[in-house]
Amino acid sequence: MTQALNESGMASGAAIPSMSSQPSETSGASLFVMGSVLLGTIGIFVTQAGAHPVTATWFRCASGLLGLSIWLAWRKALPALRLSRADAIPVLSAATLMVLSWVLFFAAIELTSAGVASVLFHVQPLWILVLAACFLKEGIAKRRAWAVLAAMAGLVLATGAADKFAAASPAGSNAGYWLGVGLCLFGALCTASVTLIAMRLKDVRTGVLAWWQCAIGTAVLLAWPVIHGWPAAGPAWGWLAGLGVIHTGLAYSLMYTGMTRLNTDRIAVLQFIYPGLVLILDWVVYGYRLGGLQIAGVVMLAGAVYAAERPARTA
Repeated sequence: MTQALNESGMASGAAIPSMSSQPSETSGASLFVMGSVLLGTIGIFVTQAGAHPVTATWFRCASGLLGLSIWLAWRKALPALRLSRADAIPVLSAATLMVLSWVLFFAAIELTSAGVASVLFHVQPLWILVLAACFLKEGIAKRRAWAVLAAMAGLVLATGAADKFAAASPAGSNAGYWLGVGLCLFGALCTASVTLIAMRLKDVRTGVLAWWQCAIGTAVLLAWPVIHGWPAAGPAWGWLAGLGVIHTGLAYSLMYTGMTRLNTDRIAVLQFIYPGLVLILDWVVYGYRLGGLQIAGVVMLAGAVYAAERPARTA
């Protein structure tokens, strides 16, 4: 599945594959982490822009499409956008699933709450492990499986999700609330599916998958700002442009490139860097005060990621 496995499959000796795969895995993790760190600042840009979520998503896609097109043109890589028959279906499927997950997330926020939706959406690492085990027949390290569960528990504590669930759910009588829960879980499944598809696209040039993702989102969501109006001219447009150039074009290119060099269990753990950073930035930038349980949750989340990654780096 991964580059490391491909190398071990081609090599005849046991020692040579482990030596050659290590740099690939290390660089893959570094790229994935850099992309996650960039993605973790998206909340600042959305808040500063002050636009409707769907409008912000369209700007994210449109500006990302423009930025990636310029970058690919500068790299003389525009011909790479013409997909082969083997790559066309997975690339377009991944792009469509990602845009669908964004729409489901925004819809779920309206039905539940931002906190509840954020926590539910980040069950995607669990989906990744399940999908990898069921469909890819990829072995899952027990240490990383436990780390994912521990990180998920830490995320729930860090966001204060228990209180938010209790406050948002009217004793189970609101069908709309549970519809929102279902949308989150399905959206997380869509995102996890994108991750697994991206891992298999080793022959697709960096930026191509993100370009198609932006292209589909730009076309599908254009009707919203056209019907409901555009943001007022000013700084908001700069923040919205940043959503595409930084948080879609650059961040996803880094993450997708890193995914092709990692196993699914490692990706599942590293995915928690993004929500953890969001919580920390809310505290540092906007003065959102964390309670004792929330601080314990952040520590638990960070400890789970560290425990899972430490053996891989010292092996």
